[in-house]
Amino acid sequence: MSETLALLKDLISRQSITPEDADCQKLLSQRLEKIGFITEELNFADTKNIWLKRGSAKPLFCFLGHTDVVPTGALERWDSNPFEPTIRDGHLYGRGAADMKGGIACFVTAVERFVAKYPNHQGAIAMMITSDEEGPATHGVVKVIEVLEQRNEKIDCCLVGEPSSAKQIADIIRVGRRGSLCAKLIVKGVQGHVAYPDIADNPIHRFAPALKALTDEVWDQGNEFFPPTSLQVSNINSGTGAENIIPGDLEVQFNLRFCTELDEATIKQRIAGILEPFELDYELIWRLSGNPFLTSGGALMSATHTAIKKITGRETIDDTGGGTSDGRFIAPTGAEVIELGPLNESIHKINENVSVEDLEVLSEIYEQILVELLVG
Repeated sequence: MSETLALLKDLISRQSITPEDADCQKLLSQRLEKIGFITEELNFADTKNIWLKRGSAKPLFCFLGHTDVVPTGALERWDSNPFEPTIRDGHLYGRGAADMKGGIACFVTAVERFVAKYPNHQGAIAMMITSDEEGPATHGVVKVIEVLEQRNEKIDCCLVGEPSSAKQIADIIRVGRRGSLCAKLIVKGVQGHVAYPDIADNPIHRFAPALKALTDEVWDQGNEFFPPTSLQVSNINSGTGAENIIPGDLEVQFNLRFCTELDEATIKQRIAGILEPFELDYELIWRLSGNPFLTSGGALMSATHTAIKKITGRETIDDTGGGTSDGRFIAPTGAEVIELGPLNESIHKINENVSVEDLEVLSEIYEQILVELLVG
């Protein structure tokens, strides 16, 4: 059994459902301290974070990942226990296999081989690992970055091991992500009997034309890096459950995935402008999950393309699709940020899995990226 596969099986067997870590980070630090990494624990509330670093020179290259996983769902629907890693038909099954303990295992073994070959490499290597990525992400990477910024410790290049690949390993690298802005809109009406609508005010009826206006809005045309901004309604709730009561209020939740053509302030202004003609009595609560970011060039992108070509013989595609990742907290510091990891087809699903062969290839790509960046 390869070092990467053995490590991943150990990680999967630890039930680190967010925000639990189940000593995954302790395992990583014990391994990396043997090759010169210094461990710093930066825990906040119920979240465990570690900052592992070898060296102090520039450039500072950082692998970014998370040890927490999403809940398993119904255990009886899995073909094997999600926390008992099982190999079938060349794939390793278990919760977190692809998202993203697989990437972490590849980080670690790549670094171990690299340091053994190049103990006096240029620059510095770090790993930032959190147990709060699959949850609200309020006490994880965002807090660690605050600590680093306070002491002016700047990451130059950051590789996030999130599952980016689509059909073949490393066929896609994420070079940016759209922003995510969440909203909860509460429309206020007057509750009453359905037989007497003249002395009530139905917030559902009042909001209906405004809903159409919101969903018909064309926010932008996107650009060469990002698709157009999209608004999607995720929840609508109203009423008491009784069939003869006009509800007193309506709650609507929606999300905007926005590109670099827009910013938070502009979106809020435009939403207010869309709602204004409908004379609603409403309250609007916003939550910014992350701003869009883009790495359009630089040493990290160049090294990654070169490494993928050398290891796989294939070219890769730069892309900005998918959801948000912890890379959104790193990019504002000025670091180059990309995401490269296993195939994403099974993430968050029943029978999550990763190809055993892909693990070895990915670990080799990570090692080659280090060679391209830190070996003169």
